[in-house]
Amino acid sequence: MFLDHFNLREQPFGVTPDPAYLYFSQTHLSTLEALKNGIFNDRGFMALIAQPGMGKTTILYHLVDQLWNAARTVFIFQTQCDSREFLGHVLMELGINPSGMDIVAMHEHLNKTLFSEMLAGKRVVLIVDEAQDLAEPVLETIRLLSNFETQHAKLLQIIFAGQPQLAKTLASPALAQLRQRIAVVARLSPFCAEETASYVQHRLQIAGHSGDAVFTADALAAIAEQSHGIPRNINNLCFSAMGLGFDRGLKVLDADIIREAVAQLSLEPEVAQPSVPQPIAPLPPAASPVPDPEPEASSKLTYPAVTVRRVNKSWVYGSAAVAILTLLGVGVISRSFGRQVKAASRAAETPLQRPVQQTVEPTLAQANTTPQAISSLQFLIVAVGPNDTAREISLRYLGRFDDEILAQIKALNPELKDLNQMAPGQLLRLPFPTGTLKKVFDSDANRPSADLDPAPRAAEGSQVLPVDQSTPVKAAGANPGPAQPAETSKPGPEY
Repeated sequence: MFLDHFNLREQPFGVTPDPAYLYFSQTHLSTLEALKNGIFNDRGFMALIAQPGMGKTTILYHLVDQLWNAARTVFIFQTQCDSREFLGHVLMELGINPSGMDIVAMHEHLNKTLFSEMLAGKRVVLIVDEAQDLAEPVLETIRLLSNFETQHAKLLQIIFAGQPQLAKTLASPALAQLRQRIAVVARLSPFCAEETASYVQHRLQIAGHSGDAVFTADALAAIAEQSHGIPRNINNLCFSAMGLGFDRGLKVLDADIIREAVAQLSLEPEVAQPSVPQPIAPLPPAASPVPDPEPEASSKLTYPAVTVRRVNKSWVYGSAAVAILTLLGVGVISRSFGRQVKAASRAAETPLQRPVQQTVEPTLAQANTTPQAISSLQFLIVAVGPNDTAREISLRYLGRFDDEILAQIKALNPELKDLNQMAPGQLLRLPFPTGTLKKVFDSDANRPSADLDPAPRAAEGSQVLPVDQSTPVKAAGANPGPAQPAETSKPGPEY
């Protein structure tokens, strides 16, 4: 992309662990020497611990290159496995097919191979990368591999490489025997500012750059600050900054370009959480729509050394929607309450006439409970009282309760799972064939007003409505509309 623009032969800030680009800072040199001394002195177990992106794998590859003539190396990076799978990976790296072998056979083949390599004058080095992912049983299996030895030397040298979590795992009391066998512990530290600048220049030179510097001194200082001295972060920042410079035709990159690269690489959310909106006063009914104003304050996102502003509009639209719904709800409730007050005042002024009480046994025994019959069946809607069951309600309003009634009630109320556990105030449909009605008025105190509701009331606080199946049923608490006159073709209750 930008190789010719910056006079480069190859990509200097790649993501693969290429030993050719290894920069030997003081911490990298000391770590490499510690691992080599542990191997050639037959120390058995060694550990390399560093943060992600510090170049552990690059150092291990460089170590393998240096051991090419003196040792046979086995590099394992598949660490999410069980003990048998781990041993299988080791044997495959040694050129042995583990198919069909049990654990005993695997150990036998491994022991023969290690002894053969020792007779050939070579050591065998097992390197386990990303060892922090190993389960404790697998670590214990690896510990037992150290038993492959002679009276004078270990047949297998083992290096664990991993993130700081590896140190916590090895310090576990359950792995005390393994921790005691680790003779070398090497750690990688982040670069300082001077090492960061040298690291950038080193990789540019390896990639073939010559001539004027690509990064200014303030840009290198910004790279050191923003990357925290971690090589992987340095590579990503430099690659992104050189891409921005190429797009703008710049061959020398300063600190401003580095800050833009930081913002470009940031994974922080683009919009911060909105602040809690202030209550919105209700608008008058006749008020004309007003355009949503832009919020005066915009949320800020702060990256290291970079501040990016984003205007947050989502809470404005959300608040407006909540306000509109609130106003609509208040209006509906106000109109409903007003109608109820007027109806109550008329009922108080109108003298009540005692309705004609009539007892008619329902003819439900003749009704069919098929869906077609249920669809043409009239029904009562009653409000369930505290501790009411279907049996009590059926006896109260229909004067009977049997399997046929129960089947019809279930057909009319498919949403109810348990007819013996209904919530107070819940609406229940009862079968009510055309032309029948049981006496439901027992006292003057329970008589309804003719102005309020033509349906009878069974008891105080319970409402009974004869309803056709075709009539829409409104949920409890909904605003009732004006009463509709009954159809002349169907006889209603007599008063």
